[in-house]
Amino acid sequence: MKSSITQPHTGLRRLLAAGVTGTVLSGCALAPGLNIHGNDVGTAFQTGEKTEQQEPAVPISEIDVTLLRQMREAARTVSSSSASLITAPTPYVLGPGDVLNITVWDHPELAAAQSGPSQTVTRAADPVAGFVIDQQGNVMFPYAGRVHVAGMRAEDAQAVLAKALTKSFFEPQVTLRVASYRAAQVYVDGEIHTPGAQSINDIPMGLYEAISRAGGFSATADQSRMVLVRDGVSHSINLSQLLERGQNPSDIVLRSGDVLRVPARDESGVFVMGEVNKPSTAVPMRNGKLTLADALAQAGSVTANSSDPGQVYVIRGSISDEPLVFHLDAKSPVSMVLANQFDLEPRDVVYVDSGNLVRFSRILSLLMPAVNAGLTAAVVAK
Repeated sequence: MKSSITQPHTGLRRLLAAGVTGTVLSGCALAPGLNIHGNDVGTAFQTGEKTEQQEPAVPISEIDVTLLRQMREAARTVSSSSASLITAPTPYVLGPGDVLNITVWDHPELAAAQSGPSQTVTRAADPVAGFVIDQQGNVMFPYAGRVHVAGMRAEDAQAVLAKALTKSFFEPQVTLRVASYRAAQVYVDGEIHTPGAQSINDIPMGLYEAISRAGGFSATADQSRMVLVRDGVSHSINLSQLLERGQNPSDIVLRSGDVLRVPARDESGVFVMGEVNKPSTAVPMRNGKLTLADALAQAGSVTANSSDPGQVYVIRGSISDEPLVFHLDAKSPVSMVLANQFDLEPRDVVYVDSGNLVRFSRILSLLMPAVNAGLTAAVVAK
């Protein structure tokens, strides 16, 4: 009778021991596999072998002084596309839509022929009083007829008009000036206070002048990744880099039809995930730079209880044909000096892995409900 009572408990103990042993073995088998560095997958990344899933090998580069020096030298050799935009300014030439103020001395009756509204302009698009150059580039003036002035400088157009008036006047004294510049415009868009079209006048419009007329940069502007579209070609402008090299951004003179766009900083964000306090998108600074240390700081640093500081990764170009993975062993505080020098690029992924004990605990918490259910079924069956 005694043996019959203890037998179910003996079987239960055996089943429990088998379940726990299986759980521990399963956890030991699965826990190392979650570590991207030092397991079978990490070994395949480093040696070029393929796992059972036949995934392509991805090289892992250690973030050290040698790597930082190589990346710094590579950044110096990359020529900025804005170098081709630095050209000498050209004089303003007249075009269709410009309004001219023409005066013939000793003939005040000709001034009454100026077309346009009164001096008080009700709308910004309305031309001021004067002689408007038509779409064919001609201006109509009394006693001179239709005179072609488009493509000329103001002083050249003045000489041509004076010559045309010699048919009716003896040595006419003509003064010509531009009352309203409307032929040439550039368009400024993006993270600025007043986006829109800006008219080009006789003073060359540099990069600073265009931004100033548009109200200046907003707080969310990324000054390092501006884009200038000219003749269907996009040119990147890094304002911070120009200043570091001692180049004057005003040397970039805008032309008629140019489109200047100032992007937002969050468009170039970096994803920080894993064992951090605040998984989020890290935003670059106003100068466009974002280091690994900055990204971790914006994410609230690594989680002290669950993270493995020795397993910090940066994944770059994850959707490209040749992705890159960088590894930082951040167990030592000295390693943060390397993190502060490692520059991130837009759309990078920063991942902080969890510790071995944390991974095992999480797997165990997933398996224990199934073990408990099996034990309950076994007890009911007995």
